[in-house]
Amino acid sequence: MISGLILIAALLLIAIGMPVAFAIGISGTAYFLLPSTFLPDSTAVQRIVAVSQSFPLLAVPLFILLGNLMNGSGITERLIRLSTTLAGWMRGGLAQSSILLSALMGGVSGSAVADAAMQARVLGVPMVQRGYSPGFAGSLLSIGGLITATIPPSLGLILYGYLGEVSIGRLFIAGIVPGVLLTVALMATTSAVARRRGYVPERETLPTLAEVWRDFVGGFWAVLFPVWLLVGIRFGFFTPSEAGAFAIAYTLVIGMFVYRELTPAKVLAAFRQTLTDIGMIMLIILFSGTFGYVITFERVPQDIAEFALTAMTNPTVLLFVVAGFLLVLGMLIEATVLVMLLTPILVPVITAAGIDPVHFGLVMMTLVTFGGMTPPVGVSMFTVCGILGCSYKDYTVEALPFIGAVLLTVVVMILFPQVVLFLPDWLM
Repeated sequence: MISGLILIAALLLIAIGMPVAFAIGISGTAYFLLPSTFLPDSTAVQRIVAVSQSFPLLAVPLFILLGNLMNGSGITERLIRLSTTLAGWMRGGLAQSSILLSALMGGVSGSAVADAAMQARVLGVPMVQRGYSPGFAGSLLSIGGLITATIPPSLGLILYGYLGEVSIGRLFIAGIVPGVLLTVALMATTSAVARRRGYVPERETLPTLAEVWRDFVGGFWAVLFPVWLLVGIRFGFFTPSEAGAFAIAYTLVIGMFVYRELTPAKVLAAFRQTLTDIGMIMLIILFSGTFGYVITFERVPQDIAEFALTAMTNPTVLLFVVAGFLLVLGMLIEATVLVMLLTPILVPVITAAGIDPVHFGLVMMTLVTFGGMTPPVGVSMFTVCGILGCSYKDYTVEALPFIGAVLLTVVVMILFPQVVLFLPDWLM
């Protein structure tokens, strides 16, 4: 009962505009001030400090820095050229290129919002100028960023793995196939819409092998980057946390000495932006330690597990119910907050039901990230609509086909767990 009130208090504070970190911290700390808890006040501070003492948590600031460094390294521009060459011949060529770029950027940016914002600036304006409706361009670029939530290195998967004590390496490898499925589903949907509206290809002929080879060589070091990460994690050369440090060193070398576009001024700007980003995210993580302790101390996961396993004996039915719950919450609350609040609660529940936590992690991250691309409070939606100047009504209407494609992909992931699990089972 008390834990439920604590959760409601946190959601209410977020709803009235309080920063997420303080909303979680205040509601969690309030528990220790109640006379009925019989816990010393100092426990709240101890839990905040304890959260910071985590080696896997090092991956978060490292990958945030990586994403900011990538913006000035020249890697993004080369990936745009490669994706346009590969997909520009299709109906709605520029739109198809943006989806393929999301797949290529998945291992680079690590953030769906960052991916959507970058593409809205680089590709969104040209799409509108060439006759694509602003709502279509905005919804495509926003929902296309969902691929980034699954293809490694996803910040959401790092947080989920840390909070749920799930192998981050297995999560990274498991995200590849769902990412490819999302890419195919969104490209097929784009093709259908483009054919109906008469959106033309960017080029009249298929790319020649020479053209593909030229752009592949130009972006070779960028394309190779995710491969290094997966091979290094798979064969034990480094942990996911150490992979972040390797990736930063790799980006500095490629950006400064190979492409020669990453100047000292750009590096300094990346560090400044990273400090701002890390301060916000780490405050949320630290204060969530108190909140998570309250949830565990009150035996919320055990109570929910007992109820769920009594009411629903079929793991697939349970997963569909939880997925619907996550989809609705994702429309109202930012993805990082949901991961912080719900991972400690839901992982014991789904594990007790016999569901692989890696499988659930990919379903959960897809849905809570997807919520950021839908009304009423989607961060990615606000970002691309602000950049492209499209109304939220037009965005919502144009997004419906893409929403259907995403939900169909999630249903496939739930009904066929091996779609997610066969690659990590095979490699690890």
